[in-house]
Amino acid sequence: MVGMTTFTSHDTAATRGWAVEAEGLVKTFGSNRAVDGVDLRVATGTVYGVLGPNGAGKTTTISMLATLLRPDGGNARIFGHDVQRESQVVRQLIGVTGQYASVDETLSASENLYLFSRLHGLSGSASRRKSDELLEEFGLTDAAKRPLKNFSGGMRRRLDLAASLIAQPPLIFLDEPTTGLDPRTRIQMWETIRRLVSSGSTVLLTTQYLDEADQLADRIAVIDRGRVVAEGTANELKASVGESTLELRLASPGDADDVRVAIQRVLGVAATVSPEAGRITAPMNKPDLVIELLVTLRDEGIHLAEMSVQKPTLDEVFLTLTGHGVDTDDAESEASAELEGSRA
Repeated sequence: MVGMTTFTSHDTAATRGWAVEAEGLVKTFGSNRAVDGVDLRVATGTVYGVLGPNGAGKTTTISMLATLLRPDGGNARIFGHDVQRESQVVRQLIGVTGQYASVDETLSASENLYLFSRLHGLSGSASRRKSDELLEEFGLTDAAKRPLKNFSGGMRRRLDLAASLIAQPPLIFLDEPTTGLDPRTRIQMWETIRRLVSSGSTVLLTTQYLDEADQLADRIAVIDRGRVVAEGTANELKASVGESTLELRLASPGDADDVRVAIQRVLGVAATVSPEAGRITAPMNKPDLVIELLVTLRDEGIHLAEMSVQKPTLDEVFLTLTGHGVDTDDAESEASAELEGSRA
């Protein structure tokens, strides 16, 4: 696609086959082109992150892949099955956790999971066992009999994810699964997602949290205004927008000029002394020479209080690629149109 940057991985992902293949997906709602030719390939047994602000087209893309919306253009396959011609087969291969909980507010957590288990065809005894297993897995055993109206947002999200895993599908769509969760619950959800993949599932995760994509995703598609503008690993995306930076904090700020000279001589780059006394930064375009620099500083009697290497962040990636950051209030009108379209 024109304007899209793709980084090709040389690992064995391609040999394992594709869980998701999408080519030129398009979806319009009136004059709003929510998805404008999206291409995706998700290798089996991986976490694939789709990163973008509200209104970027993430939810609409998920809805088309999950057979909830019919594409206006393009095509998609789930484990080789066409999402339009073989929708019933596709639905047996996937689990979906959307942005809004699908649980029944009038039932307890245990009753919800029992009901969903029965709907999946499990016997009464098997449904009870499955419910108990999932409640324990998601840390909800103590709240199993509590009315859902007394659940926190984090507990509801965990219950919703638990319900989507009753059939243990090979592909799980998670649409912004940690939105609104406190930091502790977010980390618990991350661990659950890692466990799902380690047990053989594939996860396609949409998020507007840059750190979440960085932590979880094997590969990331950056989507903006309905288009994939870049795709690759987190490190590939970061490397595309700039070099890593070497940061030194000196034990004695008076050594700053000598250190700047040493950096120029050894690394061949100009260093910057930050307003904070004793902190120096320099582009690290020759990592192999950093050890030589440290030896030079030691021989000159210059002591460091701290040393670190800072990579470009995904925030910088998104800002460079789209011209704006990942603002949760961005494109509010587009987000509303996308949501209404997904419900249609």
